[in-house]
Amino acid sequence: MRLEGRAALVTGASRGLGRALSAALAAEGMRVAMVARGEQALERAAEEIRAAGGAAFAIPGDVSDKWAAHGIAGAAAAVAGPIDLLVNGASQLGPTPLPLLLDTECEDLQRVLEANVVGPFRLAKIVAGAMLVRGGGAIVNVSSDAAVVPYPRWGAYGVSKAALDHLTRIWAAELEGAGVRMISVDPGEMDTQMHAEAVPDADRAALKRPETSAAQIVALLRRLESLPAGARVEASSVEIPAEVRP
Repeated sequence: MRLEGRAALVTGASRGLGRALSAALAAEGMRVAMVARGEQALERAAEEIRAAGGAAFAIPGDVSDKWAAHGIAGAAAAVAGPIDLLVNGASQLGPTPLPLLLDTECEDLQRVLEANVVGPFRLAKIVAGAMLVRGGGAIVNVSSDAAVVPYPRWGAYGVSKAALDHLTRIWAAELEGAGVRMISVDPGEMDTQMHAEAVPDADRAALKRPETSAAQIVALLRRLESLPAGARVEASSVEIPAEVRP
């Protein structure tokens, strides 16, 4: 996939992988619309990218809010241009410390599913429709190893990411041959605020930097056309070319 001169919409962009990936895409010459709930942190992240010479636009918004989806997509297209790449990176863990499923409130599960599955579905539905009209585009859904490994106490998050993976496969099957590519990517365990909230006693030195996962995703995007439709890719398996290494 050609990145330079095109537009991306990245959710969860104020910190962690979303912030690192926004910077990496901007460094590739993309115009990046950055979405997150925290307005101040989001604007700081966008300003950092602009200071480095990239094109970044802060769009405060909550992807789990049904009524915000069209506004987010419309604002992104207005400032960055027609969206060529959507990255659904925004996620919620649910309450921490992470509870057993038996102790998980139904409302908490619902909130996690709204943010991690329904929100990406809404944005993909809006953006993919516009991509089909233009004849092409790509959507990347950020997954997790919790989607395939049944970790105790990661129930709500793991269920949501497993659902997101299968949502990706179904979208890809339905859109095959239409020019819109869709994959899910497991970025690996990263040194992020979300990981610290989930596993506060983890050895942070043993975790990946978000910038490394971002570089691996950029490398994947460069060869997107060679991947099977709906593929689930582990970022750690991707070799980073020298020119995109963080």
